[in-house]
Amino acid sequence: MSNVTLKVNGETHTIDVDPSTPLLYVLRNDLGLRGPRFGCGLGQCGACTVLVDGAAIRSCVTPTSGVDGEITTLEGLSADGELHAVQQAWIDEQVPQCGYCQNGQIMTAIALLDRNPNPTDAELRQGMNGVICRCMTYYRIQAAVRRAAEAMAGDRSGSGDAGREVNL
Repeated sequence: MSNVTLKVNGETHTIDVDPSTPLLYVLRNDLGLRGPRFGCGLGQCGACTVLVDGAAIRSCVTPTSGVDGEITTLEGLSADGELHAVQQAWIDEQVPQCGYCQNGQIMTAIALLDRNPNPTDAELRQGMNGVICRCMTYYRIQAAVRRAAEAMAGDRSGSGDAGREVNL
């Protein structure tokens, strides 16, 4: 066991933990964050996705000692009580069914839109690939990512792109 210091959602935490412990376990068990979920434990389903310095990573296969940077979980997305544009788009498009994959879908969408604010349909599908939705809400997920991209473009430029056609 050793002390590991992590910056999570803007707060610094020092935790006494085996450095090889998966980040997911520390986030859920030690810090009480329920956004990242345990899905497959192999980094293949995406339910455990968090952002580290804006990049989407699979926290179930990332050792706590290997994290160097600011960690953002689903709980850390809302600022001043307002939902992130991706979270709001999820609600507007009524994406969730069972909800299990939503953490991974939302965190992956944010990383995608931060890298590529206006992805083509192919880039959107490729960027969201690898986060498994057992309920098969992929069309609603894609529509929500498009809606969030438009909202985020409006936030950056002061005007939205509401008339844009979405081809899924």
